[in-house]
Amino acid sequence: MVTSPLLHHRLEGSPAASPLVLGPSLGTSMALWDQVAPELSISHRVVRWDLPGHGKSDAGLIGPGATVADLAGLVLDLADSLGLDRFAYAGVSLGGAVGLYLAVHHAERLSSLAVLCSSAHFGDAGPWRERAALVREEGTGGVAETAPARWFTPGFTVPRLVADNRDADPGAYAACCDALAAFDLRDRLGEISVPTLLVAGRADPATPPAHLREIADAVPGAELVELAGASHLAVAERPEAVLGALRTHLGQGARRGMEVRREVLGDTHVDRAQARQTPFTARFQDFISRYAWGEIWTDPTLSRRERSMVTLTALVAHGHLDELAMHVRAARRNGLTPEEIGAVLQQCAVYVGVPAANSAFAVAQRVLAEPQQEDQP
Repeated sequence: MVTSPLLHHRLEGSPAASPLVLGPSLGTSMALWDQVAPELSISHRVVRWDLPGHGKSDAGLIGPGATVADLAGLVLDLADSLGLDRFAYAGVSLGGAVGLYLAVHHAERLSSLAVLCSSAHFGDAGPWRERAALVREEGTGGVAETAPARWFTPGFTVPRLVADNRDADPGAYAACCDALAAFDLRDRLGEISVPTLLVAGRADPATPPAHLREIADAVPGAELVELAGASHLAVAERPEAVLGALRTHLGQGARRGMEVRREVLGDTHVDRAQARQTPFTARFQDFISRYAWGEIWTDPTLSRRERSMVTLTALVAHGHLDELAMHVRAARRNGLTPEEIGAVLQQCAVYVGVPAANSAFAVAQRVLAEPQQEDQP
């Protein structure tokens, strides 16, 4: 049995983490996501893919007259090969159009959608067909030469991405132009039901913010973020801003962090900490929620029980006894018994030192003797 080749792809992050598929724009490779994907892989199983004839994907995967539906089918074939029944999706430009198509026609496969610098309709078909004809006749050198003006704000460029454009297979590039020429989902946007984020570059001449606003206005509950100082490839030009928007959208920002913080430490402790917050400490508290609780404690590689044991050990080693008391309570909430907490502290006596363990046992004994509050187990 002969099987069709798959889109070239790269996997990053824990196999146990929630899957996130990242789609590229016309003329670029998966390198478009180089400044963002490694950070997203902390909390997700990231799958990056190359368009046909771009990067290392086989040019023969599409041909003249290709459609966005064809590209979406290739993405689903890739997802099926990886065992991804359902996944979050984020895509730029043509990659964003693929995401819109999936959300309309295969909503059961998506857990969420992020569309960056893209559109539900890329304008009149004529210019796209003219570009396709030009590339088929003369190659991609000409479009690569003008790419920086379309992709970036003046004075900014990413040579690697311009090289990707120049190296793209002319036939496959032209077929992707055919797909953009035929794409129009404007009358189907109201059917999208998955959580949706739209990201626009305010200086984007290819898909200006109005295109993203049109989608945001039509998709129920969609959120729109406009980035200053960004053009069409905002993910390369403003990676930190794009990363922040995606983290919040994907549930790994301060909101999710606060939920996990309450689950581990309890409402009483968190409410007390919030009440003590001042303008001076607010940024630090946000950092804790986003990073410690929103990324580290949500990483599925270790269970919360295991994280409690690691945390207790680290606090004993550094003599942070006030924090130790808090995390003894957290360990109880995460399912550790007093006997297991004692075993962790006994281990610390061997590898950290008897005096440190002696102080830790005194703290733990006091905490374990406390009447348990309503929000404790």
